[in-house]
Amino acid sequence: MPKSVAPSDVEAVALLDEPVRRRLYEWVVAQHRAVGREEAARTLGISRPLAAFHLDRLTEAGLLDASYKRLTGRTGPGAGRPARVYRRAERAIAIALPPRHYELIADLFATALQRLGDGTPPDVLVEAARDAGIRLAGQGGDDVHEPDLMTVLEHAGYEPSADEDGAIRLRNCPFDALVDEHRPLVCATNLAFAEGIGAVAHTAETADFQPVLDPQPGYCCVVFKPIGK
Repeated sequence: MPKSVAPSDVEAVALLDEPVRRRLYEWVVAQHRAVGREEAARTLGISRPLAAFHLDRLTEAGLLDASYKRLTGRTGPGAGRPARVYRRAERAIAIALPPRHYELIADLFATALQRLGDGTPPDVLVEAARDAGIRLAGQGGDDVHEPDLMTVLEHAGYEPSADEDGAIRLRNCPFDALVDEHRPLVCATNLAFAEGIGAVAHTAETADFQPVLDPQPGYCCVVFKPIGK
């Protein structure tokens, strides 16, 4: 029998209703690395004790993970005590009222597709995913302006960021819940979805981007690489 919404999930989301705490959480998430209390307080223009209070509340709720790290880069005697640092938790929180179980039905569909073939998506699924990407990107423009690639990817939940080589890497996989059990199927479908987005959305720069599979730890399996690089 499906379980009801856990109170801890509701409480975790409710914590983000406080404006300073929400700004702090969004800033930590955007860094894509562990950050300390001093840096957080300085960036948001709040006191260190207030930053520490909110960061620890977010950690208790499971929204952030905390660990200890020497921020000076030094080791050995005189290096100082490790500082408490924070980063986004791996835990995903979703609330639906009344309860909905979309991940369960998605897992059933993925399992059935794998049993029908070799684990790769059938052509009809690839076409549907590509069409879905085209439709999504088309919603981000108007009669005058083409949809911006970074904006469309952000709205799709990918959390895009440009790396030092000019590629657009995706810091979040919206389909992560299915990846471990159905990686070839999900990644290939994800790539087709990204191809649909890239066929319509563009950047303000002159370079065009081509989505390719390039799995890296901590990132989505798809990366948009500048054409010619």
